[in-house]
Amino acid sequence: MPFPTKKLLLASSCYLIVSPAIAQQTAEAPTGLICPLPEFDVIQAPVQAVEKDSISISSRTTSIEKDQVAVFRGGVTLVKDDQKISADEIAFDRLKAQINASGTIHFQNSGVNVFANQLSASEADNSTALADTSYYLADNPGHGSAGKLVITADGNLALLDSTFTTCHGEVPDWQIKASAINISVAENQGEAYNARLELFEVPVLYVPYFSFPVTNERKSGLLEPTFKSSGNSGVQIELPYYLNLAENYDATITPRYMSKRGLQLLTEFRYLVDDQFGQIDLEYLHKDDEIQTNNDARYLWRYQHIGNFSENFRAHIDYTSISDDNYLVDIGSSHYNDNDAYLYQLGELAYFGENWQALIKLQDFEVLGNHTPSYKTVPQVEFSSATPLGLFDASFDVYSELSRFESPNPDLVEANRYHIEAGFNVPITTPAYFFNSEFKVLNTYYDQEQVPLGSELEESVTRTLPKVRFHGGVNFDREAEYFGNSFTQTLEPQLQYLYISDKDQNNIGLYDTARLQDDFQGLFRDRRFSGLDRIAQANQYSWGLTSRLLDEANVEQFRMSLGRIVYLNDSNIAADDARGISADKSSLAADLFVRGNEQWQFSGNIQYNTETDTTNKSQVNVDYRQSRDNIFQINHRYSRDVSGVSIEQLSLLSSVRINPEWQFVGRFTQDLQQKRSLESYAGFQYESCCWAVRIAYHRHINSNVDSENFGIENRDEFNSGFVLEFVIKGFGGQTTTVGTQDMFNSSIFGYKRPYFLNN
Repeated sequence: MPFPTKKLLLASSCYLIVSPAIAQQTAEAPTGLICPLPEFDVIQAPVQAVEKDSISISSRTTSIEKDQVAVFRGGVTLVKDDQKISADEIAFDRLKAQINASGTIHFQNSGVNVFANQLSASEADNSTALADTSYYLADNPGHGSAGKLVITADGNLALLDSTFTTCHGEVPDWQIKASAINISVAENQGEAYNARLELFEVPVLYVPYFSFPVTNERKSGLLEPTFKSSGNSGVQIELPYYLNLAENYDATITPRYMSKRGLQLLTEFRYLVDDQFGQIDLEYLHKDDEIQTNNDARYLWRYQHIGNFSENFRAHIDYTSISDDNYLVDIGSSHYNDNDAYLYQLGELAYFGENWQALIKLQDFEVLGNHTPSYKTVPQVEFSSATPLGLFDASFDVYSELSRFESPNPDLVEANRYHIEAGFNVPITTPAYFFNSEFKVLNTYYDQEQVPLGSELEESVTRTLPKVRFHGGVNFDREAEYFGNSFTQTLEPQLQYLYISDKDQNNIGLYDTARLQDDFQGLFRDRRFSGLDRIAQANQYSWGLTSRLLDEANVEQFRMSLGRIVYLNDSNIAADDARGISADKSSLAADLFVRGNEQWQFSGNIQYNTETDTTNKSQVNVDYRQSRDNIFQINHRYSRDVSGVSIEQLSLLSSVRINPEWQFVGRFTQDLQQKRSLESYAGFQYESCCWAVRIAYHRHINSNVDSENFGIENRDEFNSGFVLEFVIKGFGGQTTTVGTQDMFNSSIFGYKRPYFLNN
């Protein structure tokens, strides 16, 4: 599996002059808004057939001078293989074996069109030189000029005083100027000397020397630069350099200048060995000029690895560490959002057998901010199997787990947990109905350490719980007509009975357990909590009813679901009245989905406590998606109790294509409980065929999760500022439409694409 090709910044496609294959690849690549390609008349070859390596010349007049020089004048056409020349005059010196052309010269092959004032070709060294040239790459918007263009005998190319751009016009919006560009065909590489980038005739970047590839093969060299401006870090300039270290590993080194913070170094190293792929990233800022109270370095590093050792063995590693909790807020990273509350750290090795699998895992969550640190598993070993019994797809299932929980806080309890559950699973599934049965025994043993005096926790705890579960449903359907349209209407009742015996579990600590959602899908789970530290007592049945409308293409146009849990006796494991759990029933859970047409969709869900006539949680989404560039979304979410606080928020997001060049993106999130804005964003993007510019204003709540080490004095409650970004298309391989998806992704909450739309 090859590395993704990294395209470089200068006109590596200049090689199309002698490599038409690359032009063909460029033409077949998907393109977006790119500059239209110029059209040129095809130079017509003489009527007579031309043998390979022979030269054919046609003209209106011909004369011989001194029995040595043949001069062709008036509409002269010269053809040798796939190379064609048209000129006002061509002189062929028989003794010197030299061709000179003058007047209006047009050199053409399958890869390029070159216009020049003079041309000289020598058979002695088999080279061709053109002066005062302008070139246009075939099937590519790239073009430019060169004071002198030389093609050597071995096909190498030299351009002196050359330019390159993808923009049209006598004065292009951007262009690269270089004193010399040399391209080696044998080594598939080019070299540029004294190159500078000009934007609107203003030099913005100078590079004395760099190399670049002339084929699709990876080659060390500069990648496209990035220019940004923001209120948080000031002007930002990134200039990546790609290192093709070997066939199976490479690296990218990116100096990143931030006017407010200083010079940061970003590095990326990738390797590919058989079925093992890995990536190591390091972001390092030696000193943050914005922080006056701390001169320590700020950094982020991340290691990722995915690999298959065999058909059955698989490995996965994802580990990230940062210098301080404010790093993402202040500097930002492409690996995480600035509002992320933790860093996920995982290492696992898995084996998959025919009817069984085993897993060993190390897992941690590096919590950012002054929050209680989470437990890490060092390690967690899992084994599961499903042995077929040969009757009704029945199986004997076993799941076992051995976990070691440790905390960076020395005052917290640590524990070893041993768990095994075994039993029978009998699934019966048909298009008209389903009925699943489970009979299992769950046994868990805890060895808890550092238990404080007076605590309810015990050092040794054994918990054995039987579990019985029956879950069945029926699918009814009929033909129906609504609003003049034909539909298939379904009615899908389902019922579940769950029994788990009662046992006091307050003597067990909470290591990896959290409350699960009580939505409609959660009604038919067999657990109320994630993890194993709390397995809630259950003697209950759940009922649910779903009805759908499917159109003639079997596309869902309407769906409504309603259901709840009825408790046959008190649930005494972590009862939570705020979520509507009472002695006899849960909250009423409902889901609704309506597809108005191909553009409009509505979805919503609610958890309503009929005992207290209160809403525990709800969410409503209205989505309009006319096209990729015309999107509108409104979202309202409410939760009555999140850590003792009610949350109610309203979010709006819109993307509007004003015309082919201009687009607007806006986001707004309001906290209806606190009556304040959480985030606002407005951005305009202009995109021509060869460059794009984006200017945006953002304002969102500022975090200061590490005020002691890297905190900024008198940090504002809100972070606001302008962002200016300039993208050069055709510079480093960027020729397609820039788009605005990253303007959505940079949001705190972001655009959530409706789940029922195809990506």
